[in-house]
Amino acid sequence: MPRVKRGTIHNKRRKKLLKEVKGYKWGRKNLIRLATTARTKAGAHAYMDRRKKKRSMRGLWQIKISAFAKENNMSYSKLIGLFSKKNIELDRKILADLAENNKEIMQAVFNEAKK
Repeated sequence: MPRVKRGTIHNKRRKKLLKEVKGYKWGRKNLIRLATTARTKAGAHAYMDRRKKKRSMRGLWQIKISAFAKENNMSYSKLIGLFSKKNIELDRKILADLAENNKEIMQAVFNEAKK
């Protein structure tokens, strides 16, 4: 069986890894063993934090809607309950944007739900 030299593949793999961890601190930017674990952990944290971002954004939307509800002498839960009872199917993201940027449209939606 002929001999197979694997230097090019080995070097390509290392170059790709070092390119991905460029800018990391300490030895994690230029030592292969540290760079591999750093890349793995960075990927895991990125995955988790994308989910945490969704969580925190929903909380922010609830705060904005709650502020609008308080201006109209109602609690957040009663406002959302009123919308669901009247089949107003606007999600919290849209409601929060309306409450922050277009108060008159949000007020019209609110008045429609109160009828």
